[in-house]
Amino acid sequence: MAIIHAAKSSSSSNNKFWGLFRLPFKQSGTLTINSSSSSSRNLTQQLNQSNLNPPLQPQTSNTVSSVARSLLPTRRRLRLDPSNKLYFPYEPGKQVRSAIRIKNTSKSHVAFKFQTTAPKSCFMRPPGGILAPGETIIATVFKFVEQPENNEVQKEQKSSVKFKIMSLKVKGEVDYVPELFDEQRDQVAVEQILRVVFLDAERPSSALEKLKRQLAEAESALEARKKPPEDTGPRIVGEALVIDEWKERRERYLARQQVEAVDSL
Repeated sequence: MAIIHAAKSSSSSNNKFWGLFRLPFKQSGTLTINSSSSSSRNLTQQLNQSNLNPPLQPQTSNTVSSVARSLLPTRRRLRLDPSNKLYFPYEPGKQVRSAIRIKNTSKSHVAFKFQTTAPKSCFMRPPGGILAPGETIIATVFKFVEQPENNEVQKEQKSSVKFKIMSLKVKGEVDYVPELFDEQRDQVAVEQILRVVFLDAERPSSALEKLKRQLAEAESALEARKKPPEDTGPRIVGEALVIDEWKERRERYLARQQVEAVDSL
C-alpha cells in the first residue's frame, strides 16, 4: 500500500511538474494568436485608411518643372537673318522700311508673332503667320523716323525701339490668329529681341545693300501672293462650253455616223 501511494503521489507530482511547463506554452500560444490577429486588424485598418485617404501628390512638381524649363536654354525653332538687329535707312521725317528673313528650322509647323515697344510708329507685314517645316518668309517692318531735336544730326545711329519675335509649335496646317499665343502661353518661346540700328542712306555699305535685296525679295513675294492661283481644271470658253478631248472625239464619231447613214440612203 505504501508503494502504491508513493506511485500515485509521484505520478501526481509529475503531472504537476509537466503542467508547470505546459501553462506557459499555452499562454504564449494564445498570446501569439492574439497578437497576430490584432496586427492583422491594424494592417486592415491602415489599408482602409490609405484607400479612403490616398496620399496627396506634391503640388510643387509643376512649379519645379516650370522652373527647370526656364533654366534650360531655349531651343530655337526659327532662324533669323539678320539674327539680332533690324537695319533701317536713317531718313528723318519719313517712313522707312526694314526686312528680316524668317525660316522654320524645326520638323513641325510653327507660328510666329511680332511685338514692338513702339506700336504707334511701327508695324510689321505680316504681323504673324504659320510656317511649314523648312519654309521661309521675308517680313517687312515699317517705322516712322522722328525728326531730331533742334534739327541736330544724330550721333549714334541707334534707337531705343525694340522688336520681339515669338514662336509657338502648332499641330498641322491651322489658320493663324493672334489668340493662339494667349491660349498656349506656356508653350510660347521668345526667339529673339531685335534692336533697331539706323544706316546712313547716302553712304554705301554691305548692310544697306543686303537690306535693299531683302526688300526687293519681299516685294516680289508679296506680288506673287496677290496673284490669283492658276486654274488647273477644265477650260471654259464662252457660256460653259467645256473643251474636252473625249467629247470632241465622240462628236466627230457621231457626225461620221450621220454622214454614212445619209450616203447609204
